[in-house]
Amino acid sequence: MLMVKAIIRPEKVNCVLSELCDAGFPAVTKYDVVGRGKQRGVKVGEVFYDEIPKEMLMLVINDEDKDDVIKIIMKNAKTGEKGAFGDGKIFIVPVEAAYTISSGSNEL
Repeated sequence: MLMVKAIIRPEKVNCVLSELCDAGFPAVTKYDVVGRGKQRGVKVGEVFYDEIPKEMLMLVINDEDKDDVIKIIMKNAKTGEKGAFGDGKIFIVPVEAAYTISSGSNEL
């Protein structure tokens, strides 16, 4: 199993979540996060913002679903046809184990 962590623009979250759910991936954890990428923040006039608000979506999927999930997130989180700085990142991490707290069962 794999954990997908996607950091995306807040205005793109509802669309991404809707498309993931429609494709059979309803289980998602969402975090409000702040950070910056390679651009090291944004300067607007005289004000410099080095902590940009983003959302992190986290979901655990089967290995064979990785390409589908990445395509869904990229398609729906991208700004315009070509995308833009600040659209986000997707990280894929192996999951060693997962347990359901209420039952204690191992999900893998």
